[in-house]
Amino acid sequence: MAEHSFGLLGEFATPEALLAAARKARAAGYRKLDAFTPFPVEGLGKVLRLPRPRISIVGLIGGLAGAAIALLMQLYVNYDYPLDVGGRPLYALSAFAVVMFELTILVSALATIIAMLWQNGLPRLNHPIFNARHIARASKDRFFLCVLAEDAAFDSGKTAAFLQSAGALSLELVSS
Repeated sequence: MAEHSFGLLGEFATPEALLAAARKARAAGYRKLDAFTPFPVEGLGKVLRLPRPRISIVGLIGGLAGAAIALLMQLYVNYDYPLDVGGRPLYALSAFAVVMFELTILVSALATIIAMLWQNGLPRLNHPIFNARHIARASKDRFFLCVLAEDAAFDSGKTAAFLQSAGALSLELVSS
């Protein structure tokens, strides 16, 4: 592992070249890979073995918690301060529906936003990849594959030769 380096960044001209290089890197034994592209490349997430997000489960749990909080809050208030208006039942669940709906949506949305920020590692104001010279082109017209220095198979010389043979237009060792 190279000291004080984040990884080796290879630049590719097309998404097909990036996908082929990522497949070759995976076959060559590299496990810690990352890619930077101007648009989603179909199949790249599977090659990089990105984990499936669990945000929808967090949203569901947040929604159920919001509904439960709203229901328990209203039940407690009606128990603690009962009002008998027009002979209606003390625990009229249909009257609780509006508050339950509102808190279900609110807590679900807040839980989803917090989970998304946490999963994405945000807020992160600086990332080592920003030290790369040409990384700004990843949002325009270039595709980058980064073999992270923490990979067990990473050796700056061998990895550079590998990425060059995989069709990289340019290579850069990114400092951390």
